Amino acid sequence: MKTTLNTGIPSQIETECLVVAVTDAAENNNSGDKSEKHSPQIQTDDRAVQDAAADLIASGEVTGKMLEIALLHKPQGLNAKRLLLIGGGKANSFSSAELRKLAGAAVRTLKAKDLKSFAFIMPSGVDDAAKSMVEGAFVGNFDPDYYKSDRKEQKIEELTIVASKGANQRSVNSAMEQGRIIGEAQNFTRDLVNEPGNRMTPTILADRAQAMCDETGLQCEIYGPDKIKELKMGAFWSVAQGSDEEPRLIVMRYDPPRAPKKRVLGLVGKGITFDSGGISIKPGEGMEKMKYDMAGGAAMIGAMRAIAQLKPNLKVIGIVCASENMPSGKAQKPGDVQIAMSGKSIEIINTDAEGRLVLADGLHYARELGCTHLIDAATLTGACVVALGMVNAGIFANDDDFYDRFNQSLAKSGEKMWRLPVEDEYRELIKSNIADMVNSAGRWAGAVTAAMFLKEFVGDTPWLHLDIAGVAWMEDNKPWIAKGPSGVPVRSLVEFARDFAQGGS
Repeated sequence: MKTTLNTGIPSQIETECLVVAVTDAAENNNSGDKSEKHSPQIQTDDRAVQDAAADLIASGEVTGKMLEIALLHKPQGLNAKRLLLIGGGKANSFSSAELRKLAGAAVRTLKAKDLKSFAFIMPSGVDDAAKSMVEGAFVGNFDPDYYKSDRKEQKIEELTIVASKGANQRSVNSAMEQGRIIGEAQNFTRDLVNEPGNRMTPTILADRAQAMCDETGLQCEIYGPDKIKELKMGAFWSVAQGSDEEPRLIVMRYDPPRAPKKRVLGLVGKGITFDSGGISIKPGEGMEKMKYDMAGGAAMIGAMRAIAQLKPNLKVIGIVCASENMPSGKAQKPGDVQIAMSGKSIEIINTDAEGRLVLADGLHYARELGCTHLIDAATLTGACVVALGMVNAGIFANDDDFYDRFNQSLAKSGEKMWRLPVEDEYRELIKSNIADMVNSAGRWAGAVTAAMFLKEFVGDTPWLHLDIAGVAWMEDNKPWIAKGPSGVPVRSLVEFARDFAQGGS
């Protein structure tokens, strides 16, 4: 999708559709009166656009309610063929997060009508407005129905951001370019996650990562079974040994020449390209969705893609441990004991708790490569979905300052995460009678005990664990995003890397 900037008068712009946000300036009603009052405000100073929308507003059809949509054909006084009014919710809470959704919703509304372009008036007073609008538009332009034989390609081909005449054009263009890079990286991740298991094996995932690195100038190393065994990654290999598909260890490096050598960010992703559960096999219902179990690894590949283009002054190493988890005569069994790369022994209680096994070796390897700070992402536990539903990802941290720094980036990314504990009392739950620890502690505090398991492999290194099981896949179509892979947490990782490059501990 081509993105352009226009600083002309909105009502004079010739376009298939002019889009403008409408917010509700009415104060919250705390009087107990159940009748809801609205005060819709058009987010533009252009009087002609305000006049064109006046009748719709006067009728009560447009209130400013979040994602409320009204389309007006042949709007009087405008050169646009259509005017789309889209609700942004309460004016006092209208931010880049809402604006991002509005842009996605505008794209999905208009492309369904077979339009190919539109212009969106940038509201004033919203931080990162241009960047968020472009990000949201790219997210809305993605659809996952690749393999339908009667698929009709519906895409918005051009988005025009309409800024005020006095806007700093260089700054706005830069923000739009950042939005394009991040939006494309998110969709790149969604593309990887969307592929079925027979078309996204560990080998194919590694090939896609290699091609991305070649395109963006990243260093990339791809290793197979021999290297994994040489590195003594017994936890990783234990998951891979049951499949006919070979595992791949993917290492991506972004190493700008002037980056501080004492600060290296490690991004480690779970890359289980299909998870049957192994010998502890999953129920058949819904198993087809287990193609998405590599969403954490895909997010790291997507984040590295954006980092390579945005060029923060920070060394970043991305690691993806890619494997299938399959039942066979070669597969590991409950009761087996595996030795991780760190030398710690693990009693296998449940072979379906495999993500933490590959991450254990991935995290330790990241430390071996010199990473001073670690973030991992994984569709790790159903328990996290039970706890937080499909709204927030779970976030765990062993370092408060590191967490606080990342939490600031969430405000920019618009992705929602909620911190859960990794306290010493939970360590008792993963103790084994025969080994150092078990890989599954049972039902209670399942997301926490999985995080506690990973914590055993990071030592004193500042570390964040993102359990994205509930948010990596959209169960339903939303106005701003299609059902299917979401691309979470690419935006947060990229925003954090850019912020972390600016200094601080």
